[in-house]
Amino acid sequence: MRPFRPGLVPTLVVLALLPVLVGLGFWQLGRADQKRALLEVYAEREVETPVPAGQLLEQPDPAYRRVHLRGHFDGEHSLLLDSRMRDGQAGVELLQPFLDEPSGRWWLVNRGWLPWPDRRVPVSFDTPQQALDLSAWIYIAPGASFLLRADAPSGDFPRLLNSAEPAHLWEQLARDGYAHELRLEPGPAAYRVDWPLVALGPEKHLGYAVQWFALATALIALYLYFGWHRHNKKEKDHGSRHGTTRHV
Repeated sequence: MRPFRPGLVPTLVVLALLPVLVGLGFWQLGRADQKRALLEVYAEREVETPVPAGQLLEQPDPAYRRVHLRGHFDGEHSLLLDSRMRDGQAGVELLQPFLDEPSGRWWLVNRGWLPWPDRRVPVSFDTPQQALDLSAWIYIAPGASFLLRADAPSGDFPRLLNSAEPAHLWEQLARDGYAHELRLEPGPAAYRVDWPLVALGPEKHLGYAVQWFALATALIALYLYFGWHRHNKKEKDHGSRHGTTRHV
């Protein structure tokens, strides 16, 4: 049986890195399970009949539920979410307040994606003036919150932002509004609404998990290999020194 003597430094390195690599692998597996459950919930609620907006106020779990709105847009307080990509092209998403007349409450409706090829030219969009019947669904971002920084400037509209929080907008406008974004379904007021529900699907997280576990396995293999190799090399060097005869 070959003695196993990897040395102090390699042992400390393995003890430090191995739990991190294994932990990252299991974290990615957990994220894959979360994304899978999220997609299942979305698939179930995608086929449900839209409910009147007022009924959502009583829902403990409103995520991805379809809703019916009737009212009009407020085109004077538009938000443009920057750095939204589609097919490799840069653009923005247009969010506008919408007053639902039956519930008397304001909703922040995402009307979809617009291309913005030249940032020197303002994004062009129009706002319907007539009353509309809309179908939309509640979007709650998985993981990181969809936030507007507290120190974000409150300048003129339309505002170009990287993210938005509806509750913050309602506070600025002194309106009674819903705390989550609504994403519009195809219709007369919609732009491009092929929404990517998640940036990374479960299969991507599984792939990343495999990579982390593979790195952990490689680390252990190298640790074992050099532990035995290092000892054998020392034995050979030691034997060579003692087996050499100096002739004078």
